[in-house]
Amino acid sequence: MKPIHKELAEGRWFQLSLCEQLGNIGSEVGRAQRWFNKDEKLYQGAVERTLELFDLTLADSRWKGRLREIGRLREVFCDAITGGKEYKSTLKGIERYLFPFAFLSRR
Repeated sequence: MKPIHKELAEGRWFQLSLCEQLGNIGSEVGRAQRWFNKDEKLYQGAVERTLELFDLTLADSRWKGRLREIGRLREVFCDAITGGKEYKSTLKGIERYLFPFAFLSRR
């Protein structure tokens, strides 16, 4: 599959800290939440970008000891975009969880 974030996939993503990576994921989750039930194309684009960023983070060898946590967050995101049936998760809740990472990465 062709990467959406070409520059990031080519290596720039792996130069970011974990806070920066999770903060960027949170930004995409926020975009998905913003477009949910408003614009299907923009919503789907945000969902696809979010999943790609999760996958890039999971591929980052620096987070070897954190893969379970990151993978679980991806799983909760997938639950949220499919209705929150298993974990009662919501995009708003995931964005709220990820916001402090974005805040920390901007300090």
